[in-house]
Amino acid sequence: MSQTTEYQPPKVWTWDQPSGGRFANINRPVSGPTHERELPVGRHPLQLYSQGTPNGVKVTILLEELLAQGHAGAEYDAWLIRIGEGDQFGSGFVDVNPNSKIPALMDRSGPAPVRVFESGAILTYLAEKFGAFLPADPAARAECLSWLFWQVGSAPYVGGGFGHFYAYAPVKIEYAINRFTMETKRQLDVLDKRLAEHEFVAGSDYTIADMAIWPWYGGLLLNHVYGAAEFLSAADYRHVLRWARAVGERPAVRRGRMVNRTSGDPAEQLWERHDASDFDTRTQDKVQG
Repeated sequence: MSQTTEYQPPKVWTWDQPSGGRFANINRPVSGPTHERELPVGRHPLQLYSQGTPNGVKVTILLEELLAQGHAGAEYDAWLIRIGEGDQFGSGFVDVNPNSKIPALMDRSGPAPVRVFESGAILTYLAEKFGAFLPADPAARAECLSWLFWQVGSAPYVGGGFGHFYAYAPVKIEYAINRFTMETKRQLDVLDKRLAEHEFVAGSDYTIADMAIWPWYGGLLLNHVYGAAEFLSAADYRHVLRWARAVGERPAVRRGRMVNRTSGDPAEQLWERHDASDFDTRTQDKVQG
């Protein structure tokens, strides 16, 4: 597990060698587009450009939950952005999100299009737009947003830290894995203690806080991401597991997890979503078959 060669940083870092690993072709220290490419636009007011990663799943879960509640205005087109192939560096995508990260949303329902990027901002924008899954009471709203931003602030440790060094780094570095495992387990403990006293993260109601946290922390313990449930001793976090299983059984969550998904069971991959019927007719098992 340990790395035997000691690395000595130079006085000034320069980008003169590939970073290595599975993301070497897309990692770079500068922003902006690498190529010209317009984004497609479908027939619905909401245009989502994303991939079925934990951050992308947050938004498709909310959109499917809104539709399940009867909010017809939440109909959306979901376009696949293949981040491993650098689609996020196309000029059209950069116009929507200058940070070149999924998900990104264009709302074309008003007189002028509105762009929204960063998953937490998209969840808040849609919850406010439709008056759903974000409490109106000031204290309850503050609790919900506090947990939402807790997840947004902690995700780099889980994804960029633990997930990267445990699952993706080209070498296994004991110090890095231990460092980020320690913090990931601390966060799971924070969540477990909260859920020991409440049905959902923000209290008694299911909110955008649950939708933001579930793909990451629920995904870790349900083995949806990184294959690390045993390594993290998932059974120790029984309250998180109770919550994760309950949220995962929601029909809208199941649908949301399928959208823009490109791995796993082909029957659960819907690369693009343009209509509710697509879940029955356009999953990859049917398209390939």
